[in-house]
Amino acid sequence: MRSQFLWWALRACRGGHGHDQVHRALRIAAALELIQICALVHDDLMDASRLRRGRPTLHADITTQYAAAHRPGACEPLGAAAALLGGGLALAWADDTIAHLELPPDVGRRVRDIWTAMRTEMAAGQYLDLHAQATGSMSLSEAIRIAYLKSGLYSVERPLALGAALAGADETATRALRAAGRSAGIAFQLRDDLHGAFGDPGQTGKPSGDDIREGKLTSLVAVARARVVADDDKASLAVLDGCVGSVDLTPADLAAVRHILVITGARSAVETKIARLVTHSMHHLTSANLEPSAGRRLHGLVCAAAGTPAPIGSSTSRPTEEAGPPPPSPGGTAEVDRW
Repeated sequence: MRSQFLWWALRACRGGHGHDQVHRALRIAAALELIQICALVHDDLMDASRLRRGRPTLHADITTQYAAAHRPGACEPLGAAAALLGGGLALAWADDTIAHLELPPDVGRRVRDIWTAMRTEMAAGQYLDLHAQATGSMSLSEAIRIAYLKSGLYSVERPLALGAALAGADETATRALRAAGRSAGIAFQLRDDLHGAFGDPGQTGKPSGDDIREGKLTSLVAVARARVVADDDKASLAVLDGCVGSVDLTPADLAAVRHILVITGARSAVETKIARLVTHSMHHLTSANLEPSAGRRLHGLVCAAAGTPAPIGSSTSRPTEEAGPPPPSPGGTAEVDRW
């Protein structure tokens, strides 16, 4: 996905036709895939996740392989250390790929500035995610900030900006693409939050409810908690406080949490927010003077990232800003109502 956002941004800004530019785009795309590997390996290690895309995570795989032939007690530290090194190596290879690129001076400066910022943002987002888990934060604004830093920026906005930089796009087109990517990137993470709570393991490749077990600060849980507090619903609050972050979560506990996420309107509020973010993203794409066919590909990618249906008819038509007012909040806080 990140490579496609890079490529179609380049084409949308009328680049990607010469051999040198195509070669550079492919190299940066490879670097994006490597930094994604680093992020996934380290994220799985920090979260102690055993599955990723239906297969064992790196630390779990190494632990299992060596436990069969060696001392089982010594294999857990080996798996963790190997994953730490493997993720670091992927990051180093990504940096090497960028460093060895031969780019025109102005393009090189823009690409390296974006790349440097992206690395820092990823680390900051991951730290804030862990910090929120450790402190038990339930702030919606913090949940959105984590979504933006940890996932939205490097998944959508920065790849689009890299494509624009490679094409030598002007400031107006770059700003429009970045704004589109910002909205689409947050929508992508909000969809992931929904998958984490309600997703089918056969589709997501991870056990259902992992975010709830790990006590992740997600917009979904933050909205639900704010609403049960505002409604003085002590029974629902006790379920959330007792189950979110519980490693011993039973299927019945998970079902109870899901029920609260639905009856408080949190699930539908997140779906509504995703739809609005996609609309905003489309608006920004339409406002840019993009090459039409590549612009349509970007519209489709935004919908795919957000998990929403592709627009019907011409994807270059200007979308309406809102489909109507949001449903009334069942007693949410001011922060939730503004959201």
